[in-house]
Amino acid sequence: MNEILKSVAPPANPKIPEFNPGDAVSVHVKIVEGDRERIQEFKGIVLTVNKRGVNPSFKVRRIASNGIGVERTFLTHSPRIDKVVVEKRSKVRRARLYYLRERTGKRARLKEKFGIDVTKQDVAKQDEAEQS
Repeated sequence: MNEILKSVAPPANPKIPEFNPGDAVSVHVKIVEGDRERIQEFKGIVLTVNKRGVNPSFKVRRIASNGIGVERTFLTHSPRIDKVVVEKRSKVRRARLYYLRERTGKRARLKEKFGIDVTKQDVAKQDEAEQS
C-alpha cells in the first residue's frame, strides 16, 4: 500500500525548506488575475505543520490591518507556492500553537532561537536545489 501512495504523491517542491511550528515564514504564492499572474507574499507565524500522507500542509497566521488575525492553510506540494523563506526560528514546546489566537500584542510574542543562522543555511539549501 505504501508503494502505491508514493507513486501517486506529487514531487516535493525544492524551494520549500524544513520549518517547524513557531517559525516566522514568508510564503510567496502565485495569484492569477484574469490573464496576468503575479506573486503575493504572505508573512506570518507557522501554527501547525502536517507532514503525514500524500497531502502535507501547514497553517500560517498573520495580523492584518486593524488587528484582525488572518490564517491561511497551504498545501506543501501545491504548484501555487513559488517559494517559502524562513525569516526567524522560535522556541516553542507545542506542535499546535492555537493559543496564539487569543493573544495580542506582547503576549503573542515567541522566544527566538539563537545560535542558528537561518539565512545562510536556507539560502545554501535553496541554491543547491536550484542547481540540481
